[in-house]
Amino acid sequence: MAQSETILTQQTHPSDSSVQTVTGDAFKGDGYYGRSDGFHTAQYNITGFIGTVSIQATLAVTPTEDDWFTVYTQAYPVVNDEGTTINKLVNFTGNYVWIRAYISNWTDGTVNDIKLNH
Repeated sequence: MAQSETILTQQTHPSDSSVQTVTGDAFKGDGYYGRSDGFHTAQYNITGFIGTVSIQATLAVTPTEDDWFTVYTQAYPVVNDEGTTINKLVNFTGNYVWIRAYISNWTDGTVNDIKLNH
C-alpha cells in the first residue's frame, strides 16, 4: 500500500541576507514497514529559491544526528531557474527506516512543500 505525506511544510526565507538551514522531522520510510522494494519518491515545490534541497535517510531505528546521510541533493539556482517555481520529482531506492528533508545554504525564496511517497 503506497503512502503519501508532507514531510516539510511551507518555509519562507526572511529575505535578510542570512544563511538559513532547516532540518525536517523524521518520517517513516519503507524499511520501517519491512517493505522489500525500498522505492521512494520525493516531490518538492520551490519558488525563487536560492540554496540546497536535500533528502536524508537513516537505517537506524533510533537515529542520532550522526546516523543521517544524504540520498539526494540539488543546489539552486540552476541556470535560468532563479525566480521561477520549480516542481521536481526525485526517486531513490533503499530500505531506509527514516527519511527527512534538509534545506541548507538557503539565502532567498520559499520552499512551498516537500512530499514523500513510498
